[in-house]
Amino acid sequence: MEILDKIVQAVFFDIKAYPNNQEIESIASALISKYPCLKEPGKGKGYEGWLISLKNKLNNYRSKLRAAGCNEVSVNKKRKDVEHGHGFTMKKAKRGEVNFVPEHPCNHTDASLEEQRRLLIDETKKARSSMVVISEKMELTFSLRRKEVVEDQPMVVDVQQRWPALFLQEQIAEEFFRITNKDLLDVFRAAMDRFTPKLLKLYRARKAAFGEDMEQLLERLDERVTDVVNHRRTTALKGLPLFLREDPNKLFMTCKDTEDGAKGVSIAILCVLEDETQATSPEVVNIAVVLEQVVVLKDLPDISTALAYLFGLLYALNMSYPQALKYTFDTIQNVFMELGSGCTKRVLSLKNKLL
Repeated sequence: MEILDKIVQAVFFDIKAYPNNQEIESIASALISKYPCLKEPGKGKGYEGWLISLKNKLNNYRSKLRAAGCNEVSVNKKRKDVEHGHGFTMKKAKRGEVNFVPEHPCNHTDASLEEQRRLLIDETKKARSSMVVISEKMELTFSLRRKEVVEDQPMVVDVQQRWPALFLQEQIAEEFFRITNKDLLDVFRAAMDRFTPKLLKLYRARKAAFGEDMEQLLERLDERVTDVVNHRRTTALKGLPLFLREDPNKLFMTCKDTEDGAKGVSIAILCVLEDETQATSPEVVNIAVVLEQVVVLKDLPDISTALAYLFGLLYALNMSYPQALKYTFDTIQNVFMELGSGCTKRVLSLKNKLL
């Protein structure tokens, strides 16, 4: 048991939280190679029992960390300094994915696609990069990228280094289409046009049940005299977590333009407010998307577009929904985007009201 404890801790903190079967088998094989006295007698490779014990021990270790309030993150030696307590989201598969980990294109291997990835990075660094070339190479390297994202579960900052083109707005939409066969922006905007009036009607009918936050949200909407359509969509989205009994401040955050609003933030839409002003409603100077303390998108036109891109990135990076907002994202997935074959009872109740 002491041997297993030491190995599991080393794997979790020095390599990653979710090693695949091949990696665990290599650990068991290395163990008996270095210490032949630990080899199991009889037929087989001599480490089958160690292999099963390591898998079970890793599962138990992660369960204990969850019970202690520690969110699992994929780490390696370069990321041992991840700040404790900031709750980065773990990665896992979700419903509604068509191309989860596709096969490599014909006549291509990991090595050949890795070479294409390097050419892709060179193209993105050009002053006048070609979006046509970038799209072609992103399409070609899709299988390699998905394999890395799903199996290695890298941090967002690591994905940015290896696949910078993935964080271009056009490529987020294209990657989402590759995974789900759905147009990210068109489907999301059509859903907003369809459901915004119905959501606002629900909010007004039951605003007393949701306290002052919902009343203030609707009052601010009523005070708007310009860009009303955009403000109605924003109110519908900000009211969604409230209606589902979740905290909208976990998703929609604000900071001043002199502050680092991404610090300690796992997943958020960040509105950057003008600092040098005495107005009661300071001007929004930037709308950004934050993932794992990294601003991955900025200068977005509105909250609705930002949330669509955030949802697309969660699929592109194979990230699970934050626990505190699981009903909100479940609604976006199952009701807005019509992905997946089922949803929670709370979301199903809302879906029936909207339909």
